[in-house]
Amino acid sequence: METLIAYFAAILIGILLGIMGGGGSILTIPVLVYLLQIEPVLATSYSLFIVGVSAFVASVYNYRNKLIDFEVTFVFSIPAFIGVFISRKWLLPALPNTLFFFDEQAVSKGVGIMILFSVIMFMAAVSMIRNNVQEKHLTVLKYKYPLILIEGVLVGLFTGIVGAGGGFLIVPALVVLAQMPVKTAIGTSLLIIAIKSLFGFFGDFSYLPINWYFLLLFSLFTVLGILCGVYLSRFIPSKNLKQAFGWFILIISVLIITKEFIELKK
Repeated sequence: METLIAYFAAILIGILLGIMGGGGSILTIPVLVYLLQIEPVLATSYSLFIVGVSAFVASVYNYRNKLIDFEVTFVFSIPAFIGVFISRKWLLPALPNTLFFFDEQAVSKGVGIMILFSVIMFMAAVSMIRNNVQEKHLTVLKYKYPLILIEGVLVGLFTGIVGAGGGFLIVPALVVLAQMPVKTAIGTSLLIIAIKSLFGFFGDFSYLPINWYFLLLFSLFTVLGILCGVYLSRFIPSKNLKQAFGWFILIISVLIITKEFIELKK
């Protein structure tokens, strides 16, 4: 029963990615960890593959509709590669199995990953909800390259540690730092997510116990969802996308961090 629910969730994950340009990992990680009982570190690798493949498929569609800024994709992706490599190669393996003690309870690496995941989600959600920046349809966009480079490294580090594509961080950054229309930011975000997520997965899949049958089947359902999502996004106003995206990840972040602290208290 749990597996059937998980495959249904995979379709929802794809729809969310296709409509909003991110947020797929926000559902993928909880589904893998809480519903399917997959160990958090392995779940981060699964998430990188699932979200990366799905985002790549969506990027083909967005390319045909001229919703990708390749210049920003290049500038953002290079430092993101570096961030993913550093975190998967050195930071994540260096973390001890017990990070620290909270109220005499040991906080494991897996729990720490989920708490970090939810805290950054919360911060990104607040930023999206409060951001009143108006879309600027400019013929020449004024990119803030230094800030885009820094954001790329930070998102890469985050992706490597928690297995999230980081779309909920990338989309707001592109809207603010590159002054992009939201739908172009979403299309560009999906390509960036695809590149760095797959890069992160293939960097460490050789030594992980990958269940390829499950992973490919789950990814297939996610791809079906993302094709529906990119089609539906054509009918949803950009302003509504930003607000809905922000509130959605805010709710999910609160639920995750609440569950983790309840588990610590047991």
